[in-house]
Amino acid sequence: MRQPAPEHAKFIDNDFYIWGASMIQDGNGVSHLLYSRWPRHMGHNAWVTHSEIAHAVADNPLGPYRHVDVALPNRGEHFWDGLCTHNPTVHSFNGKHYLYYMGNTGDGKVMQSLNWIHRNNQRIGVAVADSPSGPWKRFDKPLIDVSDDPDAPDAAVTSNPSICRRSDGTFVLVYKAVGKKHSPPGYGPVVHMVATSESPTGHFVKHDAPIFVREGDRFPGEDPYIWSQGHKLWAILKDNHGAFTDAGQSLVLFESLDGFDWKLAKHPLVSTLDVTWEHKGLQNLRHLERPQLWFEDGIPKVLFCAADDDNQREHSYNVHIPLQPNDSKP
Repeated sequence: MRQPAPEHAKFIDNDFYIWGASMIQDGNGVSHLLYSRWPRHMGHNAWVTHSEIAHAVADNPLGPYRHVDVALPNRGEHFWDGLCTHNPTVHSFNGKHYLYYMGNTGDGKVMQSLNWIHRNNQRIGVAVADSPSGPWKRFDKPLIDVSDDPDAPDAAVTSNPSICRRSDGTFVLVYKAVGKKHSPPGYGPVVHMVATSESPTGHFVKHDAPIFVREGDRFPGEDPYIWSQGHKLWAILKDNHGAFTDAGQSLVLFESLDGFDWKLAKHPLVSTLDVTWEHKGLQNLRHLERPQLWFEDGIPKVLFCAADDDNQREHSYNVHIPLQPNDSKP
């Protein structure tokens, strides 16, 4: 159950859009936030051309956070992820830290609408470090590339990864995929796919059946965050327009026994588009997206989300929502 958030659990920067964050703690209890940002003067749609994954720290998981450096900066248009890194999710496996993300390259042009060259160059990558502070080792090839088969569900784009380790030690990675059944430049439909591996850095084997689908809906949801708890896998998904519940755009909960077959949880609604502050009360939001969780002793304790206030999207920020321990089990 979501709890009121302290006012400092809002991470905002006057000079940058902030959109989506993932947190991990080091051995000293310092909270490291890996987050997407891009210059505010460029406008919201510059996320697809100029986003970078930055790094902030705090003494408490809820913040306040302070920016430290850029974890995955621009490294040149000749790299597959050279001009844009976005939508991080960070995890620790076997003593190392793994930062999964979307990267792209292109012509670098900021456009009033979406730059489709950059969007269609989106691929999934991973960077590895011994410390959450980095340095992060990046790779010359994507972790999950598009499929060569033009009829594959991910023939156009692979993006927005989420990963967890199953109880048998293998890794399940869920990602956003765009096929080529519809016309360019948007292509489509937009679905989600599953890939599995024995290692957090691959090789990942793709499984062909899309998940989180809704008959007749080309784009029902996005941005799943998956995790393993008990004998099941769980996912929080952004429902784009009420495809899965009657709550409209919201965050909803799915469950799975194996990571391939997903169904709505018994109590599926995680959050509507709002946040309650400890002293200011309820705030309605225009968007509440990119869910990520932080766990303490195996229990979800903080829900991290990207948010903004209105359709003009003049600014955006992250909110960090505490969860009630005795109600946070799915």
